Amino acid sequence: MLSAIRRARAGRHWLRLRELGLWQRSLGFAALGFLTLVPLLIVVSAADTRGGQGFAQWLGDGLGVSPAARVEIERLFALPGQAWRTTTAFGLALLAVFGLSFGTMLQSGYESVWDLPPSRWWARWRHVLWLGVLVGVLYLSAVTAPWHDSPGRGFVTVAIGILFFWWSQRLLLGGRVPWTALMPGAVATMLGLFGLRIFSRLVFSPLIASSAVTYGPFGTVLVLQTWLVGIGVVVFGGALVGRLFHEEVLRRAGPGGTR
Repeated sequence: MLSAIRRARAGRHWLRLRELGLWQRSLGFAALGFLTLVPLLIVVSAADTRGGQGFAQWLGDGLGVSPAARVEIERLFALPGQAWRTTTAFGLALLAVFGLSFGTMLQSGYESVWDLPPSRWWARWRHVLWLGVLVGVLYLSAVTAPWHDSPGRGFVTVAIGILFFWWSQRLLLGGRVPWTALMPGAVATMLGLFGLRIFSRLVFSPLIASSAVTYGPFGTVLVLQTWLVGIGVVVFGGALVGRLFHEEVLRRAGPGGTR
């Protein structure tokens, strides 16, 4: 009887995963992130005093790759400081507008995780606020990348990451889900990103070095695109794991829960 109940729960969990369309959403996350968010962050990071090298350093730090792979990433984003001088106000505004679609896509994924209807059109201001905070967080991370080995930076990064994903879910869902229900998803997302960083160190790092030799800069782009797909899986999958964990806690705490 107990095994049958567990199989039924596993079946429901698998059904939710299929309904979420995790792989398709992750592909959209990677494509939209590379086309809209990455150019915007390159332009923003180009404003720092070190000539705009912060984005490439942040990207290498985020992947956790070897020094050889970092060189290939920095070569791919060579001369980023020119982005700030050559980008017009119209171009920057256009990047920001396209960047808002990234928030829309993320909100749609979170709503699917929690089986919520889409928000009203007038709630799009949340995407503006979310994008501004995201750019600010990543910019600070980019300009402080040279101090990634400083004591305590890892703890601060994890804490900020958990707070950001916790707040992002609450904001993009319009406050329709309690804070307590969203915390497990934020923690699961950061744990997933930590695991992805280890995977990147073991797999993506040698791939970047070998692909750069075989395919040139295009090979590095392919690996980075795959990494973005992995981030999409972690972001949406982490939110789903958080919901399942929250529901399991509620079930066990209920009057008829099994302990």
